[in-house]
Amino acid sequence: MRITPLNDAIGARVDGVDLAAGFDDETFAVLHQAWLDHCVLLFRGQKLSPAELVAFAARFGALEPPPGSERDLRADSGSKEADDMWIISNVVENGKAIGALGYGEAEWHSDMTYLDVPPTASVLYGHEVPATGANTWFANMYLAWEQMPASLRAGIQDARALHDSSYTSAGDLRKGMDDVTDVRAAPGAVHPMVIKHPENGRQALFLGRRKNAYIKGMEVADSEAMLDRLWDYCVADKFSYSHKWQAGDVLVWDNRSTLHRREAFDPKARRILWRCQITGTALPAASAA
Repeated sequence: MRITPLNDAIGARVDGVDLAAGFDDETFAVLHQAWLDHCVLLFRGQKLSPAELVAFAARFGALEPPPGSERDLRADSGSKEADDMWIISNVVENGKAIGALGYGEAEWHSDMTYLDVPPTASVLYGHEVPATGANTWFANMYLAWEQMPASLRAGIQDARALHDSSYTSAGDLRKGMDDVTDVRAAPGAVHPMVIKHPENGRQALFLGRRKNAYIKGMEVADSEAMLDRLWDYCVADKFSYSHKWQAGDVLVWDNRSTLHRREAFDPKARRILWRCQITGTALPAASAA
């Protein structure tokens, strides 16, 4: 097994591991530590069934089923294990989409931070990918916090933010939700803006996504200005990595210490990715004892 950083900011590529074959606890301990250290792990050239992907993802913790809006998009593999996996795709078969999120751009975000306990991690497998486009970007929120200018830090050190649940990362209004007209009253969870990672104790910026976010206790105009500054700062190239997909790629990212986004791609190109998500734990504020 070889572990090689993807760049100076975030991520590592792991070679010499066949995820379908499984591995012992000692090997997984090395992988898990590399994941905590690098935030994102990339495994190339994998050939996985839905059940094999689910088995690998479950090494990182208990799996969450697809959200309610996507439960009809689960992979149909004939095995109960695949109930914990769903499809990200733009493909339409017999007039029906077989997956979620289509082909448009998905803005920078952490997954499902509108929940009181967001997921710990996501595992994504490139079952079928287009030749161009649909790159997935990742940004390191440890580095963003560590290198943040003191003048910007001072405004959010102990702040908490509201994370709106009305819209998906692709900008679509969720079924049953109303348009947000006042960000202070948006539905969703409230989280510390700087968290202490529950596994390694490192401090990380925690933003969720920009749309309809609100910093509690601020005037709306002041919150908007601060959030604009933070987003302009934290997704700079010096904190980021752009992943060009190949069929057989598996990516595992830490939802607590990263942001990610997807580039748009040709709607005529087929893209089918299989996804699993790991159940979360509470996110303490960086100032917590």
